[in-house]
Amino acid sequence: MSRPIGTVLIANRGEIALRVARSCREMGVRSVAVYSTADRDSAVVRYADEAVHIGPAPARRSYLYVPNIVEAALRTGADAVHPGYGFLSEDPDFAQVCAENGLAFIGPRPDVMECVGDKARVRALMGAAGLPLLPGSDGSVPTLAAAEEVAAEIGYPVIVKAAAGGGGRGIEVARDRADLQEVFRRTTALARQVFGIGDVYLEKFVPAARHVEVQLLCDEHGAAVHLGERDCSLQRRNQKLVEESPSPGLAGDLRDALGEYALTGARAVGYTGAGTMEFLVDTSGALTFMEINGRIQVEHPVTEMMTGIDLVKEQIRVAAGEPLGYGQDDVRPHGAALECRVNAEDPAAGFRPTPGRLEVFRPPGGPGVRVDSGFAQGDSVPPNYDSLIAKLVTWAPTRDEAIERALRGLAEFAVRGPGVATTIPLLQRLLTHPVFVRGEHTTRFVDALMAGPRPAEEQER
Repeated sequence: MSRPIGTVLIANRGEIALRVARSCREMGVRSVAVYSTADRDSAVVRYADEAVHIGPAPARRSYLYVPNIVEAALRTGADAVHPGYGFLSEDPDFAQVCAENGLAFIGPRPDVMECVGDKARVRALMGAAGLPLLPGSDGSVPTLAAAEEVAAEIGYPVIVKAAAGGGGRGIEVARDRADLQEVFRRTTALARQVFGIGDVYLEKFVPAARHVEVQLLCDEHGAAVHLGERDCSLQRRNQKLVEESPSPGLAGDLRDALGEYALTGARAVGYTGAGTMEFLVDTSGALTFMEINGRIQVEHPVTEMMTGIDLVKEQIRVAAGEPLGYGQDDVRPHGAALECRVNAEDPAAGFRPTPGRLEVFRPPGGPGVRVDSGFAQGDSVPPNYDSLIAKLVTWAPTRDEAIERALRGLAEFAVRGPGVATTIPLLQRLLTHPVFVRGEHTTRFVDALMAGPRPAEEQER
């Protein structure tokens, strides 16, 4: 049954908040932005139909403070809440509070979100559904002794992961038993501090693999489609720098298998909305399930460029109870697309954030170029949140042309301000590296490259 949505409150900030507001405007839906004191003059506050102040700069007192967000939604007459990514986007309690207050949560149901948010639990469910898994623990490991027993059985090195982890945090590799003792302690402590739950699980560590994810759309009437895959292997410390589609070097039968596994996994947990199934593909072509992300991804524009489907609009339609209205055969990705994350960070200083005023901010343009950003010239990047400044997304008929467009875009992108460094020089270095150009990179590539000497031109920036 359709539930009309006339006003959406966007419980987020930055580029994703502005992205959601733009899709709302195209749909004739009112948008309500929320903002902290640090974001009072942000782009989405200027753009949205209405904006509500929800607290001071610290996220725990603003973007993570549920009472103020719900009050803002009720006061402005919102019908639904879009959580974006990060912050409360994967919090089942927040989704439940929205439901209890008559607000449609634009995402999966609270029970489904709780399920997919427990990565140890969902790993077991995916195994039962027939998806291939890496050797590892059956659920969480409660003690170091239990972790040592699992590691001895599957063999070192192992990877220790926070069961409630996300955003690349709470993941660490243990090379031997002595290493495991310290890694287990650090990971459980970080998980408890960041996610509120200290549970961890173990998997066999694959040193050389591709990180490939599949975009899903599922409605509440039982229809589900996948929109192709994205390769996210260019990462530093488990956080993505560049994403692309299609994944280079992926055989057609393996691509088909990824899509089918993703749909099987989504149906196994009763997923609705936009979500992502993530996999590892090793150098032999063997694939294994990693996790489900129950939200829209930072890199969703890559899929939009490939398919022409507006994922935010589809999220809102599904939350309103509408059917997808199309099947798998209607989804036809074409060409090649890349996304480069331009962050206010200094790669030479361990990717230290470099907040500050953007005295110059001139994004690129031209054919096949899209820039998603929550900033404009004269704005300041606050020190309180994620350091993402913009996402440069390019599309072209071939991968080589998409890379060339990305390089042109990076060369045109002017970002300057006191103390502000960006990842642009590193992105240029990555996109011209022969390993990336040949499509032979794995998740270890960036860290290995950063451990070596930096070119003189990069040191000067």
